[in-house]
Amino acid sequence: MAKAKIKDVAKLAGVSTSTVSLVLNHKGYVSELTKKKVEEAVAALHYVPSEVGRNLSLNRTNLIGVIIPDIAHPFFAALLHEIEIALYDCGYKTMICSTGEKKNAELSFLDMLRRHTMDGLIIGAHALHLEHYQEVDLPIVAFDRFLSDEIPIIRADHHQGGQMAANALLQRSPRHVVQITGAPTVHTTAHEHEDIFATCIKDAGVPLDSIVMPANAFRPEDFAKAAREVFERYPDVDAISGTDLGAICALREASRRGRRCPDDLSIVAYDGTYLTRLGPQTMTAVVQPIPALGRRAAEAIVCRIRQEELPSLQPLPMDFQQGETC
Repeated sequence: MAKAKIKDVAKLAGVSTSTVSLVLNHKGYVSELTKKKVEEAVAALHYVPSEVGRNLSLNRTNLIGVIIPDIAHPFFAALLHEIEIALYDCGYKTMICSTGEKKNAELSFLDMLRRHTMDGLIIGAHALHLEHYQEVDLPIVAFDRFLSDEIPIIRADHHQGGQMAANALLQRSPRHVVQITGAPTVHTTAHEHEDIFATCIKDAGVPLDSIVMPANAFRPEDFAKAAREVFERYPDVDAISGTDLGAICALREASRRGRRCPDDLSIVAYDGTYLTRLGPQTMTAVVQPIPALGRRAAEAIVCRIRQEELPSLQPLPMDFQQGETC
């Protein structure tokens, strides 16, 4: 049996195709009698409206792009999970772009937004230069990244997070702290926690050194290499801070070298994803409010699309997970 078309519905209902379109899209005035005839014709013919056609007529796609550095990274995977659920609840579907090892992926999504093949973008990657966003007057929300004065930023309170991580280690009276940091060439507000952490440690008079990760290094083997460098360069280290993967790799490397945590080594993780609770020792961790961050990002982009007032964009407070590594 051939699939029913809108003209078949119109013929059965005795109305024009434009009237059928008005009824299906809930636009314009149609009498209750005519509306009932159209609905009965739709039911009788099992007519399914074309989503593409409907969206074109309404100048929308109900599709939002989310750009992240690496979908396999535990923090971004968890964040994406929360964003996707929140967007779905608002009537939108998610298109994901993981920029790792892809050239021009971020620019490609930005071009899709310009061509109206998606309604908005949530940007959490750090590849494009800022000038690409300076003249863009489109629905965009940034995650942990400054793009322009006109583009809202969703973020946690990394100033608070840096203080929490430093205080946790300082309570152990460390003699030499090493911090595993992100690449300074990547402009993200998340780096604030590294700067605050360093300030707190130095103000306490404790020697501090850093192992700097390469740009866009998100694989477990990248963090394992950084953890090895910590102990090879600074064998006297007795306190380590880093994001979850860096901290977990440092704990594993410490065990391999016969170092016992927390007896002679303290480690604090930053992000507090589920990984910090999977090993034989629960990691002491500063916890980002990932569910709240995901919801806020979704709410903000939907408000931008609908030209509604934005929710509060104050940094969200951090939490602390008291584990067994500090």
